Amino acid sequence: MPPPPDLAAADPAHAAANQAAAAFIARWQGVQASELATAQSFVIDLCRLLGVAAPHPTPEQDYMFERPITFAHGDGSTSAGRIDCYRRGAFVLEAKKLKAAGHTRSFDDGLIRARSQAEGYARALPAAETRPPFLLVVDVGTVIEVYAEFSQSGATYTPFPDPRSHRIALADLARPDIRARLAAIWRDPHSLDPARISARVTREVSALLAELARSLEASPDLTSNQAAAPAHQASTASEVVANYLTRCLFSMFAEDVELLPKGAFTQLLQTHRHDPETLRQMLRILWADMDHGGFSAALAGRVLHFNGKLFKGAQDEGYSLLLTRAQIELLIAAARCNWREVEPAIFGTLLERALDPAERHALGAHYTPRAYVERLVLPTVIQPLRAEWQDAHAAALVLAAEAHALDGRAADEKWPPRASRCAPSTTACAACACSTRPAAAPTFSTSRSNT
Repeated sequence: MPPPPDLAAADPAHAAANQAAAAFIARWQGVQASELATAQSFVIDLCRLLGVAAPHPTPEQDYMFERPITFAHGDGSTSAGRIDCYRRGAFVLEAKKLKAAGHTRSFDDGLIRARSQAEGYARALPAAETRPPFLLVVDVGTVIEVYAEFSQSGATYTPFPDPRSHRIALADLARPDIRARLAAIWRDPHSLDPARISARVTREVSALLAELARSLEASPDLTSNQAAAPAHQASTASEVVANYLTRCLFSMFAEDVELLPKGAFTQLLQTHRHDPETLRQMLRILWADMDHGGFSAALAGRVLHFNGKLFKGAQDEGYSLLLTRAQIELLIAAARCNWREVEPAIFGTLLERALDPAERHALGAHYTPRAYVERLVLPTVIQPLRAEWQDAHAAALVLAAEAHALDGRAADEKWPPRASRCAPSTTACAACACSTRPAAAPTFSTSRSNT
């Protein structure tokens, strides 16, 4: 049977894109020419690989090479500069061709200086133009480093997506996901904003969970179970459902960040999707095992110990609910979402619902939304710390350069090498008193003149 038309069309395109990436990597791998000779050609070829338009001069100067800017200094003076490549609302690109080999201190220092230079360009843009969300630091033929600042408020640019993966090696361009990330920086940079991604994923998850919660709270089995419970032990349907969903949500998050084996919880749901009673018992076993850690029969493997009270009470009624097949499908759909991106407010909302109002009041348990926290913490803690870190970086570079200069001077003053001090001579060696220093060698005075 032939593949569906869309797959048949996608395969050749995918193969052609991979071939183009391989050709690009082969063309630029190990290029030794200067920055001036290679930077613009590299960017044009990169644009062709990503399927985006190449820079071109326009009267608006919104996407071009050598974008002129003016630096304003504290003493009122100004100086001119040029951005290697600029796309308004997207990025400032600073290109280098470092002589130092990759994975060396000199190479890293060179990229740090280039990043500082790019950030200086971004801050020097006219006030009418908002600062771009991205900085791209390129060492032609070697790496592309990506930094982001989505608030565009003048805060510090930070490694994107994180400090472990913001440096893209040339060979990484063979990966479709890397090419897609770079293309998005050109086409729609704000689509990569983690806050927007989190909001989108959270909306999807919230819709699924809201439907599931309403369905569970209206379940006849749950209602009858709660009515039969003693008055002093009875929990409202919403509290039982909130506790149950919190355990489910935590399990989804745990498998995505690999606190549980990756995909294990989703696989458990899918395996028993047609047998609700078995699923109910398997979830009870899993969560009880997560409460104390060790081997779990539900996953046929070991699980970590998760402390706290979330997974306690495995024998309680309502600990693991009997779902309908439709409810199981909703749970599976939620589990398939990327829980790394889900806004933690979901956990806070469920926590509030799971607590009795009197208990919540006594504990002062109220979930504060991220926006409220960031409004306080970012300007008072995070941004000052980032500014101090940038100052420390700059100071470290200055000290490293001074140390390098001193090392070179010390090496000169140690002339000649000790191995050469064994030639016969009648002139005493001031360095080691071995009477082997050549007579023609210069001497060095250690006295200091008063100025």
